[in-house]
Amino acid sequence: MLVFLDSETTGLEVGDRICALGIVYENISHFELINPIKKIPPMASSIHHITNEMVKVAPAFEFSKSYPLLQELNTKENILVSHNAPFDVAMLQKEGVVWQGEIIDTLKCSKALMEDLAGYGLQFLRYECKLYRKEEELFEEYTITAMAHNALSDALHTKMLLEYLEDLECVEKLVEISQSRLLIKRLPFGKYAKKSIKSIALKDPKYLLWMVDGMMELDEDLRYSIDYYVRQLEL
Repeated sequence: MLVFLDSETTGLEVGDRICALGIVYENISHFELINPIKKIPPMASSIHHITNEMVKVAPAFEFSKSYPLLQELNTKENILVSHNAPFDVAMLQKEGVVWQGEIIDTLKCSKALMEDLAGYGLQFLRYECKLYRKEEELFEEYTITAMAHNALSDALHTKMLLEYLEDLECVEKLVEISQSRLLIKRLPFGKYAKKSIKSIALKDPKYLLWMVDGMMELDEDLRYSIDYYVRQLEL
């Protein structure tokens, strides 16, 4: 069974926690606000619109309805599907949920199967892949309102994105892609944004090495790609 999940959090740092979960599986949807036991900073609230007042009376994760539900769904037979799965999986691990089954990262699969797009965020792909054309009927079926950065809405858009990706590759291949290193060809940001990493390695390798050494939050696949192209120069 495929389990689609999205989390909203207090931020992106090591100490940040989940403040909302959206889960979709079969014909069932689940949404819950979670008390993260720490303040939600304004920057995070400006993205997902969850405030400290909203989670004040919400349960902590261990007392939530989401916790036993995830324990029930967390089997080796089920596949967790998420957009930027490593982030959501890491957030679940902080709450004591270590996913047992396979994982599909729709973000990594989109990058691997649809090269040179202007972006790969879930909302960008919602329009790039024209998912919006079919969303009204599906969202009505699940009685969900489409809303960017709402955990349940994003989980359902992840479901739609997976169906789009399944037209490009089978589920088994998507699992394989999600587990592998992705060689990114173009730098997604910075002063050389959208330029070939290979050409940057020839022109300004020090800049790439600075990114690897100085940006601790650098995406693992981007770090791998920079290392790959810089090492090619040494051969």
